Amino acid sequence: MSDTRTLAGVHPVDLGDGVHAFFTTGAGGVSPAPWATAAGSGLNLGLNVSDDAARVAVNRSLAAERLGAPVAFATQVHGDTVIELGAAERVRWAAHPPPGSAGEGDALVTAERGLGLGVLVADCVPVLLADPEARVVAVAHAGRKGVLAGVVHRALDALVARGADPARVRAAVGPAVCGRCYEVPAAMRDEVAAAVPETFATTRAGTPGLDLPSGVVAQLAARGVAATRVERCTFEDPDLFSHRRAVAAGTTTGRQAGIIALV
Repeated sequence: MSDTRTLAGVHPVDLGDGVHAFFTTGAGGVSPAPWATAAGSGLNLGLNVSDDAARVAVNRSLAAERLGAPVAFATQVHGDTVIELGAAERVRWAAHPPPGSAGEGDALVTAERGLGLGVLVADCVPVLLADPEARVVAVAHAGRKGVLAGVVHRALDALVARGADPARVRAAVGPAVCGRCYEVPAAMRDEVAAAVPETFATTRAGTPGLDLPSGVVAQLAARGVAATRVERCTFEDPDLFSHRRAVAAGTTTGRQAGIIALV
């Protein structure tokens, strides 16, 4: 769905009629370094990375303006809990300034028109899901622990419980660290790959790695859901926030988001 509002660096995705969805990048907000990129002032949307809360509120307002609806975010804990949001939450998140969290969980689902759902990442996999016919959408935060816990499956279960058909569900898998850059101990790679074989990877240095985006795509395919994958690696792309890149540089960084709403 097209929209006249602009925000620097947004990567839109088509998830069907009546659904507005996009992934943000690190640019277009008001945060200074280290919560910014070379492209300019940063659109850091995370509250837990030492950025000033007032700046984060402005950045979230810019994202909501681009969406055309308030955007709810959860406190993500690398689990598989799904939080359902509805009319009361739409009113709450439309308040100014926006509240900090919709609760503790790693997936959000709603059938409420005009309420955005956001998933925060800086290397983990952001997943957007929609059934345009059933009029229900969801987001999921799929890091290593989330992929193992099946957070994407739980988000799909929540959609189905609200009338979605996996054959109709459309998914977008956003920018995340790729298998060439995500080095892990061999035992960790083996543990994750035993559950989700598609995550098995080898880094550029020839060391054990994990390809979480491929694992998420495989989990979706196992449920009959075809996914659009945004082929951008957060570690490699300087326009995106990367926790691993920041740690290597001895600093911190911001959080970008996948955002979706029924409109």
